[in-house]
Amino acid sequence: MYTYTDFDEAFVRTRVAQFRAQVERRIDGSLTEDEFKPLRLMNGLYLQLHAYMLRVAVPYGTLNPAQMRQLAYIADRWDKGYGHFTTRQNIQYNWPKLQDVPDMLDALADVGMHAIQTSGNTIRNVTADHFAGAAADEIEDPRAIAELLRQWSTDHPEFQFLPRKFKIAVTGAAHDRAVTKAHDIGLRMVRNDAGEPGFEVIVGGGLGRTPMVGKVLRAFLPKADLLPYCEAIVSVYNLLGRRDNKYKARIKITVHENGLEKMQELVEARFADIRADFKGHDQALLAEIEAAFAPPAFVTKSTDGYEAARLANPAFRSWSDTNLSAHKADGYAIVSISIKKHGATPGDATSDQMRVMADLAEQYGHGELRISHEQNVILPHVHKSDLPAVYAALREADLATANIGLASDIIACPGMDYCALATARSIPIAQEIATRFDELKIEHEIGQLKIKISGCINACGHHHVGHIGILGLDRAGVENYQITLGGDGTETTTIGERAGPGFSADEIVPAIERLVTGYLSLRQDADETFLQAYRRLGMEPFKAILYPREDKANAA
Repeated sequence: MYTYTDFDEAFVRTRVAQFRAQVERRIDGSLTEDEFKPLRLMNGLYLQLHAYMLRVAVPYGTLNPAQMRQLAYIADRWDKGYGHFTTRQNIQYNWPKLQDVPDMLDALADVGMHAIQTSGNTIRNVTADHFAGAAADEIEDPRAIAELLRQWSTDHPEFQFLPRKFKIAVTGAAHDRAVTKAHDIGLRMVRNDAGEPGFEVIVGGGLGRTPMVGKVLRAFLPKADLLPYCEAIVSVYNLLGRRDNKYKARIKITVHENGLEKMQELVEARFADIRADFKGHDQALLAEIEAAFAPPAFVTKSTDGYEAARLANPAFRSWSDTNLSAHKADGYAIVSISIKKHGATPGDATSDQMRVMADLAEQYGHGELRISHEQNVILPHVHKSDLPAVYAALREADLATANIGLASDIIACPGMDYCALATARSIPIAQEIATRFDELKIEHEIGQLKIKISGCINACGHHHVGHIGILGLDRAGVENYQITLGGDGTETTTIGERAGPGFSADEIVPAIERLVTGYLSLRQDADETFLQAYRRLGMEPFKAILYPREDKANAA
């Protein structure tokens, strides 16, 4: 893992001291809220419905045990004993007092963390595949590239006041677990005909009010050209992007209005202008960063205990079937820890649970944790012989829910319970859906199903790329929930199609139940997933299940 240099440390401490002075001026009235707002946003501090919210960056989703324990300490010391992990691989604290925020930032700096550029019209936290460095299908660990991009973009003098916020995602694997095609820049590692690793560069993806799938700007970009090429993209966007209408300010609209060919022409021209200025210093820095991401010292030992535990314990077998993924090293597995217990708030972890996960990473996981964009926590390197002990500890901490990738593993934004922008509640709906499927005991029969919920059109819950997406809106003061079907956030990214009229808060859970149980009668066999069935059959049979009364009325 990357650790802060003296320069990094000094930079972050200076920013904390600067913000401390700004907070003092806000409290004593020297700064109005309007004057303070851009200053607090530069440091990740939002004003939500009921309180301030501090958003902390977890760069490319990677944490060590000391950092996770510090997040737990901050939750206890200055918040309400929990944190909320987000789809941007961040953690949010929902109840800090303004006067305490500088102390929280100082505590983060103690373990090499910060909240810089987690808000504002800047390049936000660079995200990555949460299985990076461990995945069996990986070409290379992309986190060194993500760290290079983080260092380049942090406080970049040209890119602090972009037309709109800007998000970059990186993956090094064949299977896209980072939703790269729904980002302003998506980077997918590929190999050229000579077998050399480089990147497919995707631009102009995004969800929100106008969802769009990103387009390929370059089919293959050598690694050595990546930083100047990204600078060229953002430079072109900074000049060309609209500032007259915030709803049309994202790069996806810039690409749409100007066309991909013109964007390619402008980016290539800018790249040609600036490429010579990159004289290899970025590659020397990348080599240093790559050394920090050397794989851990994997061990070779028997996995007999794991196999015996699977035979002896049905609950452990169920958990291992859903929550483990293939690892590149023999004898190892990737452990996904669900923080989506049925009926719980998706993405919330208590301080005690954070400490348990830190302890497990330290004892069994080579000192690494990851935060996934699906709001779960990952132990990327666990030997199979240690899995029974890991499972036992997770079960004691209420973290052993066997539902990764299933119907109750729901992505949900904070919605109207916290967010000032939300138009409907997300969390209670997610809780009710998860509880209902637990009551029905059919999750494992249903198989892989991605349900995603957003409480407003901004789509922080990624509903557009859910197999089943739910969007909460306000209709004349009443919460109304629209359903979209067929979305996908992988390498075959697809924006879901709206099924029809929305449902009230009382109707939405029965509608989802009707939809999913109906799918069981439509699928060809037990191996056909919901998404596969939808792609085979199209919208109509699913729409008939969702709106049975409407179909009967039309028939009459």
